[in-house]
Amino acid sequence: MGANFSALFFDQDGLSSVSSSSPSLGDLPESCVASIIGYLDPPEICKLAKLNRAFRGASWADFVWESKLPPNYQLLVDKIFGFVPEKLGKRDIYTILCRANTLDDGAKKVWLDKSTGGVCLSISAKGLRITGIDDRRYWNHIPTEESRFSSIAYLQQIWWFEVEGEVEFPFPAGTYSVFFRLQLGRASKRFGRRVCNSEHVHGWDIKPVRFQLWTSDGQYATSQCTLSEPGKWFYYHVGDFKVDNSNSLSTKIKVSMTQIDCTHTKGGLCLDSMVIFPSKFRERLKHKGFLKCA
Repeated sequence: MGANFSALFFDQDGLSSVSSSSPSLGDLPESCVASIIGYLDPPEICKLAKLNRAFRGASWADFVWESKLPPNYQLLVDKIFGFVPEKLGKRDIYTILCRANTLDDGAKKVWLDKSTGGVCLSISAKGLRITGIDDRRYWNHIPTEESRFSSIAYLQQIWWFEVEGEVEFPFPAGTYSVFFRLQLGRASKRFGRRVCNSEHVHGWDIKPVRFQLWTSDGQYATSQCTLSEPGKWFYYHVGDFKVDNSNSLSTKIKVSMTQIDCTHTKGGLCLDSMVIFPSKFRERLKHKGFLKCA
């Protein structure tokens, strides 16, 4: 959109196509510009800020960015940083919250989606309760560049597959979807190319994995899905929950993933994380081909 604005006032050589005495975008009052760009998404606002001084100044207006922040952003800032900075403008706060901020010694990451301001949360494999994780005959933590936590849990083989996760967090009002990010097979680099070893993948086509979700206010969801397609990371949809009141201090969520039929073993699974996104992100994942159990 910023490029379209520029095209109105500059020719192909980058020179102004209107006389210096003619009105231009730079003549608009900052307050007027701020009222207009307040209807745009954050990335569009930042692009328009490059047009001229009026747009640059308007792009820092607190009331513009307060409308982009979650209603309970002060609770979020306090939860993540332990204090609410007094001298930071709303654009600075938005920028800080869009970073992957860590909680619980790095076991959790929280961030705002840059385009929508939606709250996203991820719990690493090390932040989950995994049956048998301390027995290296079954599970191993392995380093990888394919995780935002730089490490995943790899299951070689097990009879009783059970993973649980819990989180208590001040989510803003809205509907959220919970996923497990999983991959069958173990990926590595060979001569600079990604290859996936599916040697240990077995048992997942016999019976589906069961996913369950509980919340502190009594919500419950469940789904079942057969794990498939080795060599590619997928988001397996557990279920959805709704937060009605942004002013509530926190919502507690418990999630489980099980396949406890002990008539057969299963293995060759990479577990990266449990992820919570605003539910409208499901379409984004589906469009990219990353969604399972939709």
